[in-house]
Amino acid sequence: MSDMPEGGQGAPDAEEGRPRVSRLRLRRGGSPAGFGPGVFLSRDFLRFLGPGFIVTVGFIDPGNWATNVAGGSSFGYSLLWVITMSTLMLIVLQNMSARLGIVTGHSLAYNVRRRFSRPWTGVMGGSIVLACIATDVAELLGGALGFKLLFGLPLIVGGIITVVLKIALIYTGRYRHIERIIVVFIGVISLCYLLELALVHPSWASAARGAFIPHFDRASIAIAIGMMGAVVMPHNLYLHSNVVLNRDLPKDEEGRHRLILYEKGDTALAMGLGWLINCAMVVVAAAVFFRHGIVVTSLEQASATLEPLAGNLARYLFGIGLLTAGLGSSFTSAMAEVNVLTAYLGRPENPRSTFYRIGLFVLAIPALAVVASGLDSLKILVYSQVALSIQLPLTIAPLLLLVSDRRVMGRFVSSPMERILAIAAGLVVVVLNVFFLYQLAGGSF
Repeated sequence: MSDMPEGGQGAPDAEEGRPRVSRLRLRRGGSPAGFGPGVFLSRDFLRFLGPGFIVTVGFIDPGNWATNVAGGSSFGYSLLWVITMSTLMLIVLQNMSARLGIVTGHSLAYNVRRRFSRPWTGVMGGSIVLACIATDVAELLGGALGFKLLFGLPLIVGGIITVVLKIALIYTGRYRHIERIIVVFIGVISLCYLLELALVHPSWASAARGAFIPHFDRASIAIAIGMMGAVVMPHNLYLHSNVVLNRDLPKDEEGRHRLILYEKGDTALAMGLGWLINCAMVVVAAAVFFRHGIVVTSLEQASATLEPLAGNLARYLFGIGLLTAGLGSSFTSAMAEVNVLTAYLGRPENPRSTFYRIGLFVLAIPALAVVASGLDSLKILVYSQVALSIQLPLTIAPLLLLVSDRRVMGRFVSSPMERILAIAAGLVVVVLNVFFLYQLAGGSF
């Protein structure tokens, strides 16, 4: 890391031009040491809720649908532990990202560009932009598939509608409106899967074992990595540090401490809900497809097969949930994609700037081209998540270095335990990636 001015001393620089909307103003009073469980029942905490849910919709996106359906249909309940482990990793890493934003007043991308040498910035910036494009492919394809399953529209038409809707929302919507829409979408997805679970009658004992007892073999490694990459997503680590800036960031340590506590509660609630939804996806796939010996090769097949096995309602619930997930995650992936690009290029992270708006259009083109190509949708979704997993160490490493630097974080620097957990998460990602690449090269173990 290069020698730069210390962070954590104020709000973002004025030249960034960030529109400050939906500010949360914290009440004063009390001491940090006196904060207890009651802080999470306060009106201020309820008003803070939102950033964690913006991030959560990104890990219940169509990429998760693809990897979870593939994992559940091929391996039953045995890979549920991957979701449990990934969610725990995610909570640690997302808390670090959000805290970085709260303390420095800047996003992760801004901090990386400002504090690392140019070659490293180029590597990390280039790789995360490519990862964001891979994410956008998954989100756009999910929205297009949802329109196809529900209304019979061609994929390219559904993809164009999804692009138009996400750009229109970001252009015209205030951040708080986007938050509320995302929360509604998560609620719809949750309801769809709650109803599906009631229809398919899963083996809850097997699901409980699968969620907490690891099982791993050569056949499942690609799907396991894809499931992990679909939960611990690099663009979400960048996004979380950005969206917390839409709250009024206090300049005193007491206010920051309280805001960090609120962020932890917001993240735990939102990602706990995400864990339940992801587990429900695997459980439904295991109860319907694995139980009947059906290997799912596309989400269209998954929807069509649900009807004779679980009833017409299950098929429509699948389509509604997929469309909602595709639209919601497409909104947030576009936000992350353009924010990363603008920050790494040193441009204002301002949705009303011309550069930002042009970026939304330009970055949507590769994903739309993939949707129009007619390639196998399930394979595209699964391998887009594998691509995210491979990029993930290049996001975890700078995040860990930044939050472990007292010059950047001051008294909010990472604790030794947090650093150990983050390093362990990074090592798990690296080891699984090595196994996967070794297998791709024809190796055996």
